[in-house]
Amino acid sequence: MTLKLGIPKGSLQDTTVELFRKAGFKVTISGRSYYPTIDDPNIELTLLRAQEMARYVEQGMLDAGLTGYDWVIENGADVEVIADLVYSKTGSGKARWVLAVPQDSPIQSVKDLGGKRIATEAVNLAKRYLSDHGVEALVEFSWGATEVKPPQLADAIVEITETGSSLRANNLRIVDTVLETNTKLIANKQAWKVPEIRRKLEQIAMLLEGAIAAEDKVGLMINVRRADLDAVLGLLPALQKPTVSTLTDGDWLDVIVVLNEKDARDLIPELKRIGAEGIVEFPLNKVIL
Repeated sequence: MTLKLGIPKGSLQDTTVELFRKAGFKVTISGRSYYPTIDDPNIELTLLRAQEMARYVEQGMLDAGLTGYDWVIENGADVEVIADLVYSKTGSGKARWVLAVPQDSPIQSVKDLGGKRIATEAVNLAKRYLSDHGVEALVEFSWGATEVKPPQLADAIVEITETGSSLRANNLRIVDTVLETNTKLIANKQAWKVPEIRRKLEQIAMLLEGAIAAEDKVGLMINVRRADLDAVLGLLPALQKPTVSTLTDGDWLDVIVVLNEKDARDLIPELKRIGAEGIVEFPLNKVIL
């Protein structure tokens, strides 16, 4: 059995390849090839724009793929959502499709868009949003550089953003959030019914979710005297209860804990102060809960 899996080309490409690496898969993209290699003989990769992914998965040309929830909605694709993978081109997090207008525009809400011209790459998404609010407006497809369209070429735009910095740089303000989105692992509904494909996708989903869960986290291994154990445990913001094991010297214990990386810089000096020794901080690729 070979799983035909699509990974997104473009802004999510490098982040996705790195996520797969942390999950235990080595993905190599050579030059202009649209068929990356992966060190798993049961997976066949295809590089596709996220905008197209859901359509090809729905049609069965791919068994599964990674794409944004926004493009599933935009394509009206009838697919199985396997995993919610909250990461984006700048790291972990969600993105938003927003309604934005020039800073000095009189438009203050979606209700002010009646009869106006809106530019966006997500035409169906914008039309659905307007329909939900009972507003009729002209929605035009934008081939790119959407932020520069107002006010000469459009009254408003519906655009995706993670930080809002590009909108601010183009003197635009956000009026409303149209849709919050993040990457999903989706599958063709018929392929999902095939036991071998389903098991493989569940394995991939678990490992990818584990890699995301490990973002910004580290492990700490600490040697502590039995007499100081309660004091050490009182300092540890554990993901779950710390692992405590006995060393060859019965008066000493080994404590292992997972915590946010930013907490470690303040915690390590405190642990040392109360008597902990042999403190080792180590990176994590995956955290399987």
